[in-house]
Amino acid sequence: MTSTHEPNASDTARSEILRRLPAKVRTAFSTLGVGAAQFGNLGRPTEEDSCLQAVELAWERGLRYFDTAPHYGLGLSERRLGRALASRPREESVVSTKVGRLLRENPAPTGSDAHNGFHVPDDLLRVRDYTAEGTLRSLEESLLRLGTDSVDIVWIHDPEEPDDRFDEALTGAVPALERMRDEGVISAWGVGSKDAAMLRRFVDHASPDLLMVSGRYTLLEQEQIGLMSACLREQVGVVAVSVFNSGLLAREEPPAEAWYDYGPAPQHMLDRARELAAVAREHAVTLPGAALAFPMRHPAVVNVMAGMRSPAHVQRNLDLFDTPIPEDFWNDLQARGLLKEDA
Repeated sequence: MTSTHEPNASDTARSEILRRLPAKVRTAFSTLGVGAAQFGNLGRPTEEDSCLQAVELAWERGLRYFDTAPHYGLGLSERRLGRALASRPREESVVSTKVGRLLRENPAPTGSDAHNGFHVPDDLLRVRDYTAEGTLRSLEESLLRLGTDSVDIVWIHDPEEPDDRFDEALTGAVPALERMRDEGVISAWGVGSKDAAMLRRFVDHASPDLLMVSGRYTLLEQEQIGLMSACLREQVGVVAVSVFNSGLLAREEPPAEAWYDYGPAPQHMLDRARELAAVAREHAVTLPGAALAFPMRHPAVVNVMAGMRSPAHVQRNLDLFDTPIPEDFWNDLQARGLLKEDA
């Protein structure tokens, strides 16, 4: 990760967490991660050439961590990412995918999966399965879609929605993934979710290597249940995703129609985002740049990932991330009560 400061206690704590991961993963985590949810036509259709070109530019700029999931576009994201990486040395990239949703033939398609956020035909449907057998089957099918014989990281995906599958995952997916890690089949396993309480349960009752924290540790909001401190204590690395909170922090001035958490932003969140934007302007900082930089201030965060559906997105994210944020800006946010004192 591009450094804009001298090594400090946070860097030392982060290094301790990273030391538990294979060197290949540590290297890939040193740059922005490439989120491929948009490769599955999240929010709107995206041309495949745009996805392929995004990976090409990301690779040229040294990005080596790529994340996908069966959920994203009913497998379309995995297929596109697989094709984008097919000509590149597998040993030079870190690829992660997710388990918990099996894709099966839809007996009653309606024509579109847009109601789930993905603009693809709904000829398949998602069947939730967090058992050991379902985990193995999901990974096998993901490898076929990706066109590869291995992935590096496997995430247990959204075990909270629409109903609680914690116990099923704890007795099924967790031991299966631990066995694969111990046998060298994968490098690490973790849990990905936007539910901080669910993620905390896995830290307290299992031993994940990593957590993918979606939208719950951002410039806009920081979880209130001690998840991040628990990760630091247990040396669980955090990959921070959805750092723009579904777009609310993606523009210098949040518009009235901005989204938050995959839906229209509530007024109180829109107001808070605009307060953040006003402080950013006072310090000649952009709101998106601050949003992208913020998570790495926490020593448990080992990587920040952003969605990149086009070369323009890749370039913008890298430009934002490479722009230093003055310490006075963070201090001002805390003084105004817009950032937790321990954030």
